[in-house]
Amino acid sequence: MTAAEDRFATARQAADAVLFEGYVLYPYRASAAKNRMRWQFGVLMPPAWAAASGEPVLQRTQILMEPRADAVLHAELRFLHAQRRTVERMLLDGEFEPTDELRLPDRVLVPWDEGVEERVDVSVDIAALTAQDVVLPFTVPATEDTELLTDAYGLTAGRVMRRRAPLEGVLRISAEELPGPYRVLRLTAVAENTGGAVAACREEALPHALVSAHLMLGLTAGYFVSMTDPPEWAKAAVAECRNENTWPVLAGDDAAANVVLSSPIILEDHPRIAPESPGALYDATEIDEILALRTAALTDEEKLQARGTDDRAAAVIDLADSMPPEVMERLHGAVRGRRAVATAQTPSGAVPETPWWDPGADGSADPLRDRALVGGTWVSAGSRVVLRPGLRRTDAQDLFLQGRSAQVEAVLHDVDGGVHLAVTVDGDPGAEIRREQGRFLYFQPDELAPLEDI
Repeated sequence: MTAAEDRFATARQAADAVLFEGYVLYPYRASAAKNRMRWQFGVLMPPAWAAASGEPVLQRTQILMEPRADAVLHAELRFLHAQRRTVERMLLDGEFEPTDELRLPDRVLVPWDEGVEERVDVSVDIAALTAQDVVLPFTVPATEDTELLTDAYGLTAGRVMRRRAPLEGVLRISAEELPGPYRVLRLTAVAENTGGAVAACREEALPHALVSAHLMLGLTAGYFVSMTDPPEWAKAAVAECRNENTWPVLAGDDAAANVVLSSPIILEDHPRIAPESPGALYDATEIDEILALRTAALTDEEKLQARGTDDRAAAVIDLADSMPPEVMERLHGAVRGRRAVATAQTPSGAVPETPWWDPGADGSADPLRDRALVGGTWVSAGSRVVLRPGLRRTDAQDLFLQGRSAQVEAVLHDVDGGVHLAVTVDGDPGAEIRREQGRFLYFQPDELAPLEDI
């Protein structure tokens, strides 16, 4: 493994998830309706089709970096090349003809577009990059191959034809030093499809597209500046960075800032694959436990169809069928980001028996008597308010609560110091049941207004 590959090793796990995000969706059969409209993320179309359809032809990444003078920048553009697979059955005279389905003992083969990974990489000294832009045109030649298929008796039953159309593109990288007391460079990297293919529809354009395109950047010495959480001195310069059809985040080891993943899917800094995940399931925003259980429950016929859809789909079926119970149990939720909570001490220094999360641990809190300041007015249990759900909420049900009057039932404080008001809505036929069960609607003070002020 080269030094550049080693630098990208940790980030590549998240990058692989980006590369194959939505590649094939449950139930992993080509015939499934949601697998007929494919390649949704990071698709860079040839210019002719991009102009006609409005789909992007390029990705532009801009990010700040603080490299040492002797640093080297490594850049790796990765994407999938749509490989068109057709299926043919053999006739009695030994000739072949196209077919929509070829049934074999272990799978049912149908026409399908497979994804073949392609990479374009370059390394350049920072000193050279500041003096002259790097322009790296690249081409991927057309290919064609044939695979003969045999039946249960070892006789030729048909064949698969795989064809890849030619691709053309360019990777342009530049860097400029920004004015100020710190030596900060703004790095710009543009990946663009420059192919000349003309297509009448998206289906014809896809073999000439860069699919799931994303970029990894690495510095041998120095740091990148987080676009998500920049230091105060860099916020203005970060705000001026222009990113198109992609978003750069710090990747690799948590303690380091020398690797960036620029992805068509918005991620947080230092994205990680859950350690409990048993393998790639390819389903967009996948939930491993549900997908594994549902996949294992497919019928034998459905599994044959999935295995014939794609080698990756076949691997998912095999994974679900062979997953031991202890691995499945590990998928059933995990606690992340656990933090220590200071425990109050008694005068003698002993730890109280009542845990921090029990309401009895803090006798000073009384939800039925505590007050909260709402619009300059103190309210407590029994106060009348008007509901004004804030923009932070995403529940469509809140639309129906806008402007409704309600009664405050309790004022509660969480362990982080937040205040929440439990309310029942006027006219709710289940209000009394809610009071009996303690099941209320909860709002923050800025989402309410005192009724007498309306």
